[in-house]
Amino acid sequence: MFSILDTLKMGAGIAAGLMLYHLYAVSIGYPSAARQARAGYILVAEKTAAGAQAAEMERQRNAAAKAGEEHRKRLAAAEAAEQAAKDTLEIEIQSYELQLSEKNRACAVTAADRQWLLRH
Repeated sequence: MFSILDTLKMGAGIAAGLMLYHLYAVSIGYPSAARQARAGYILVAEKTAAGAQAAEMERQRNAAAKAGEEHRKRLAAAEAAEQAAKDTLEIEIQSYELQLSEKNRACAVTAADRQWLLRH
């Protein structure tokens, strides 16, 4: 049926076809390799994006904690300054009352007057 020459021709044709396919696949890139590379790239890109998002959330959390701590410090300083102002006012009131008592004069400061002074 087939002679040895026919078999060699068919073998050469098959080899030439495989060689052409290989050259074509190498020139455009193997489709399966490209799919695998894209699939791997998608996973890497998603992982990178998730890592960046986690880092941004961490940065925001740290910034919020730092801002909260700064606010607490400022609040404590404001409260201390307010308390110091109240103490100073109390000392000034007592000093004034002492000066009046030394001169045998009375200060007609009522509790309402005192509250008004503390507020203003």
